[in-house]
Amino acid sequence: MVTGFHGVRRAVAARPVHRTSPAWWALRAVVSVHLVAIFGQPVFAGVFLSGDYDGLRLHEAGANVTTSAGYLQLIVAIMVWVRLRQVRPFLATLAVVVAETVQYFAGMEGALWLHLPLGVATVAGLVVQFIAVWRRPPLRRAKVRNAGKAEAGDA
Repeated sequence: MVTGFHGVRRAVAARPVHRTSPAWWALRAVVSVHLVAIFGQPVFAGVFLSGDYDGLRLHEAGANVTTSAGYLQLIVAIMVWVRLRQVRPFLATLAVVVAETVQYFAGMEGALWLHLPLGVATVAGLVVQFIAVWRRPPLRRAKVRNAGKAEAGDA
């Protein structure tokens, strides 16, 4: 007995393929370094607040490293946007970098009323970003195989 589907090969529908591109790996690496750097900041501030004045020097050096990592992350996020057509990492990074820059200058001016809460918000935002980039890679579409090809028996 021959059915209507005997001998017919259908085109395989496009399925998401989970392959991580080099640009996404670069973003993961920079976000990870940025997160490690920003986690040191409350530690250095705590050292200073406990009475060790070298903690302020460490906090300032950490701020320079953290802010530099943020700017590097912004460059990599632009690369991800251009190469992978993913704009969300750029927008999230831009928000974190703007907040970090404001926080940097608030700390230099001694505006602790802005520096401390913005620091907490910046750490939280970067943790969310870290989770987002490591959770799974961006989806790509697989090529449709045998699209447009019909075999014998296809009516």
